[in-house]
Amino acid sequence: MQGKGFIKFMAILLGIVCLYSLSFNLVTYNVEKDAKAYAKGDTIKEKAYLDSMATQPVYPVFGLTYQQVKGKEINLGLDLKGGMNVTMEISLAELTKSLANNTTDANFNEALRNAQAKLNAGGSDFISLFVSEYEKLVPNGKLADFFSTQDNAAQLKANASNADVKSFLSKEANSAIDRSFIILRSRIDGFGMVSPNMQKQEGSNRIFIEMPGVQDKERVRKLLQGSAELQFWQVYQNPEVYGILDNINKTLAASLKDTATVAPVAKATDTAKTDNKLAGLGKLNKKDTSATAKNVDAAKASPLIGTLLEIQAYKDQNGQIQLAPGAVVGTVLQKDTAKVMAYFAKPEIKPLIPGTLKFMWGLKPKDGTKRFDLYAIKVTSMDGKPALGGDAISNARSDYGEGNKPQVSMNMTADGAAKWKKITAEAAGIPDDHSDDKAIAIVLDNTVYTAPTVNGEIPNGSSVISGSFTIDDTKDLANILKAGKLPAPAKIVSDFVVGPSLGQQAIDSGLASFVIAFVVILAFMALYYNKAGWIANLALLINLFFIMGVLAAFGAVLTLPGIAGIVLTIGLSVDANILIFERVREELAHGKSTGVAIKEGFKHAMSSIIDSNVTLFILGAILAIFGTGPVRGFAVTLMVGIVTSLFAAVLISRVIFESLIAKKANISFDNQFTRNAFKNIAFNFVGRRKLYYIISTVIIIAGIGFYVKNGGLNLGVDFKGGRTYIVKFDKPMSTEEVAHKLVPHFEGEEALVKTAGTDNSLKITTPYHIQDQDQGADKLVENALVKGLNETGAKFTIESQQKVTPTIASDIIYGAYGAIIFSCIVMFIYILVRFKKWQYGLGAVIALFHDVLLVLSFYTILDGVLPFPLEIGQDFIAAILTVMGYTMTETVVVFDRIREKLGESGKTDVYGAERDTLINFALNSTLSRTILTSLTVFFVLLVIFIFGGDSIRGFIFALLIGRIIGTYSSLCISTPIVIDLSKNEAKKA
Repeated sequence: MQGKGFIKFMAILLGIVCLYSLSFNLVTYNVEKDAKAYAKGDTIKEKAYLDSMATQPVYPVFGLTYQQVKGKEINLGLDLKGGMNVTMEISLAELTKSLANNTTDANFNEALRNAQAKLNAGGSDFISLFVSEYEKLVPNGKLADFFSTQDNAAQLKANASNADVKSFLSKEANSAIDRSFIILRSRIDGFGMVSPNMQKQEGSNRIFIEMPGVQDKERVRKLLQGSAELQFWQVYQNPEVYGILDNINKTLAASLKDTATVAPVAKATDTAKTDNKLAGLGKLNKKDTSATAKNVDAAKASPLIGTLLEIQAYKDQNGQIQLAPGAVVGTVLQKDTAKVMAYFAKPEIKPLIPGTLKFMWGLKPKDGTKRFDLYAIKVTSMDGKPALGGDAISNARSDYGEGNKPQVSMNMTADGAAKWKKITAEAAGIPDDHSDDKAIAIVLDNTVYTAPTVNGEIPNGSSVISGSFTIDDTKDLANILKAGKLPAPAKIVSDFVVGPSLGQQAIDSGLASFVIAFVVILAFMALYYNKAGWIANLALLINLFFIMGVLAAFGAVLTLPGIAGIVLTIGLSVDANILIFERVREELAHGKSTGVAIKEGFKHAMSSIIDSNVTLFILGAILAIFGTGPVRGFAVTLMVGIVTSLFAAVLISRVIFESLIAKKANISFDNQFTRNAFKNIAFNFVGRRKLYYIISTVIIIAGIGFYVKNGGLNLGVDFKGGRTYIVKFDKPMSTEEVAHKLVPHFEGEEALVKTAGTDNSLKITTPYHIQDQDQGADKLVENALVKGLNETGAKFTIESQQKVTPTIASDIIYGAYGAIIFSCIVMFIYILVRFKKWQYGLGAVIALFHDVLLVLSFYTILDGVLPFPLEIGQDFIAAILTVMGYTMTETVVVFDRIREKLGESGKTDVYGAERDTLINFALNSTLSRTILTSLTVFFVLLVIFIFGGDSIRGFIFALLIGRIIGTYSSLCISTPIVIDLSKNEAKKA
């Protein structure tokens, strides 16, 4: 084998990368174990410990902090950790209307309504739909009349064509989505979530947000759906506010003198004695993170300044501590920000804060710390409104200034420019003397994004914001500044909430299924293939290490379907070994030596291995493109697993075999029980093909009958919209009784109740108020649910909940259709290119449709019979596509054997009885590989089905029956049908 040295080098290099990537999990585990030991069950103390470690180096050699290491470990998804995900939809209809100055034109508004209706029905591009609908209503109408306003004059001329307007609107829509993404991300960062995952769903006006560990769903909904408000405020300087803060501190000391002290965290400063009134700022030690005997008195005497709030100060030339100039009045650790604001809200403190002052936090912690800046905002108007609102911004863009430094260029509207001139003149102070220049705070959602110092009056509304910015900072700030101009409300069209208890169950069941499935595979390979099986097992262990390392390196989020994908990949990875080993056994049966047989086995199996893995990888890529959330997680792990499996099972195992051959070691590929398995098999698959056609037809007809009887497919909430709740009771419950209790509270709307794995766990689905876009609708439905469930008299907990609006449901349906059709087209093209015969490609595609129909038929026949719901949802589509992948891998292996046999005979094709014999030979010669691979994957799926938990049972069931159907289809349908598709060619021949 050539390139053994390179393969060893790559294996070692990949191993080092994987070890490094996985090491972060070990480091965070050790830190969190220490936190638990320190806290002894006290969650507040545990969190305080972890907060104190956030900026401490915890990774040896590299000196990475706990916060940095935590961001690099493999994160657990919602189904393993609990939490919430939402899909936000940006209202492009309201955006379009606002760009037209909220016109009252009847045709314009009707076109908006029609476009929105078509978008809800599955349309893809709102702007294109709107322009098309308007042109239908007003064939010769000019959209520029609505959009060529004073604010848009630079981008859109008055004589612009409708195509130009469409391009302008598309650009503004994309910009609005980008700005919404920035705003939502900043809100989530402010919420203090760990490892949130945000994705713009390309080609749509939606943003997907996943927040592991979050349980306060109402707060999150309010946080995400609230309207963003951009404001410009004047600010007080640090020296102007210290007197107020000092007074607050003394009042707090008086009121708290008899209470327990708080944990001190203060600035480490010089403790030299001085008569300066600020000398007391240096009396507390910054490194103290909990109250101890030595600082109790100090903390009581100064509960705010020095204990929680670090005042900005410096030493002058005489060694005296002086207040630092600037807009920041102090910094506070993130964990103490709520406590500081609670102090400010105390009844005895409120009167000490003037009505012209209010405190706000900065957006991000200071570099390398977890400390946030505190600003004192100056209220200059009688009504308490800001000096300037976001509607004053006409445009903002990221730019470069002197020295090629990133900055933001900003333009105001005419009215905004006049106000901007006034407030910048007030802030600028004395001309040519910048010692008293003041800042203006740019605020979004009551958070200070930046507070640049103004060094001169800005008369024309055009100004520049500069500072220590990166180009990403200026891009984000430009987007934020533009946010006030174009109101594009965001609403939640889908959400999914998982409770922590359900997440723990998923972890336990996922790990159990993983371990058992892995043991099953190792045992099978060792028992069936003897010593060669142990080499395959070693390759499997290496493969598992590579899979986890690559996922960690890419920052993947591990979900339960992701674990299923890993387990399934391990099951599928033995396919390459089985292909190789079966070919080696064939060569050994021909009397060849072990070394030659191994070489020939690898050579002859390689084409089939490449083809089968490429087809499955293509299906995984399609899943990743069309799927979302858990489906995409399954697809990513599947694709990663396929690549690492090829490397481990083919290249590394080959190196191991050749090393053993060089040492003249005895390598066996069977034992006395498996030596003659699948020998002398001669099934007449082609001759019985019409019987198989009849069997498949009968099952499909039965499926159609049950489809009519059941009133259609059992569509899940993904496909029809609605809300679904998983509710666990303290005793077994009757589904009919629960449904009867709920319907009156749902005002007569349907309450579909099914068991979810056990009699005391129910899945409740309802369309009640699903069309209601009011922010309170979710709470209203949940309250109605709780009232109905209370009437059952049983104790219960809502373990998870999901909402999907009809709009997103229609998109999922069309996406599912697109995924299946696109898969079939790609498979046909691949087979056509690889095997140069359209009959092979069409036969494979017919088999794919056959498999889909059979799986759907079994779903309709068995729905209601099995103790778990068989719903058609996104996970079912993922299962269908995976089943199609199974069929393709099996079929390609047979086609490859046909091509190989034709090559040996020197022919390009054969017909009639010779073709029948050839196809039967190919099917029988690959039967051992087909059966063994199918059984291996089937057992793996069976383990996951039994131990993998309720949340993926329906998904795994589809894979189980799909595995059986795929094996049957590849043997009895896809290849034999080539005979019938080639009848005309046979006649010509």
